Amino acid sequence: MNKIALSAIFVLTIFEVTAQKFGHFSSEYIVKLMPDYQRAQQEIESFTFTWMEDVKSKYVEIGRLENKLEAEKILLTSEMLAERENKIEAKLKEAIDFQYKVFGPNGLVFLKKNELIKPQLDKIFDAVERVCKKNHLDYLMDKSSEFVIAYSNPVHDYTDLVLEELGLGDPNDTIK
Repeated sequence: MNKIALSAIFVLTIFEVTAQKFGHFSSEYIVKLMPDYQRAQQEIESFTFTWMEDVKSKYVEIGRLENKLEAEKILLTSEMLAERENKIEAKLKEAIDFQYKVFGPNGLVFLKKNELIKPQLDKIFDAVERVCKKNHLDYLMDKSSEFVIAYSNPVHDYTDLVLEELGLGDPNDTIK
């Protein structure tokens, strides 16, 4: 064999060894089929609604106190006026603190999501890892995320396999 043929075989062999196998799946589709995820989402929505109502009632109370103060302002002494304004200011601070405690970056909503949703997402990631290992994939991208996939060949869609790993696959479905 000549040097060119050997070089070509060498290059092709290296390319084959370093070739990486990619696939994609849809977490958005998967979570729609996960009853535990749906229950967790509904529970979070219920807590969020309740907490929003609590915050709203605090601001309604503040509005009521402000209206009452405005109506009685001319009858109050400067000390009484200052006392009521301080009370309103304290209520406003309390409402803002409560709102931050519930909806802030590490607030109750965040903690509740972490408690209820994270275990569901962990199940998906574990299933994704098993699918990757079984199918010798180097990368499996989530086409539901912000990472944009301009085109994806359906042959490389592993959503059904991830669903099967989660025990949510359709027994009558055949993998493409």
